[in-house]
Amino acid sequence: MLKRHNPSTVHAPAGKYSHGVEAPAGARLLYVSGQVGAKPDGSTAANEAAQCDQAWANVKNVLAAGGMGTADIIKLNAYVTRADLIPVYRAARDRAVGDAAPPASTLVVVAALANPAWVVEIECVAAKA
Repeated sequence: MLKRHNPSTVHAPAGKYSHGVEAPAGARLLYVSGQVGAKPDGSTAANEAAQCDQAWANVKNVLAAGGMGTADIIKLNAYVTRADLIPVYRAARDRAVGDAAPPASTLVVVAALANPAWVVEIECVAAKA
């Protein structure tokens, strides 16, 4: 259903992402708002790795509510508050996504998120025919 575009005229993706992902005409789209490391009770997960895992759990739960999963993600944006969190985030992403085909993806280091306790925020777009 989803067609990935990684042309040889662009450098090869250095990790689990695709340069472009095309959804077929008529696909149902789900836009997932930024998810952070907040637990269902509103408390923040205990540490940085736990926040990354919780943010991914939140993304997966929103996708599931829409009848989708990580394999349906076509665009992923992630924000971390420090560069040293990049490998922590990537490890959590790899656990969450598993062997699913990689979406188009952007990872940005930002100065802060809406709550100073949060270190990661993940948003995505998913598509399903």
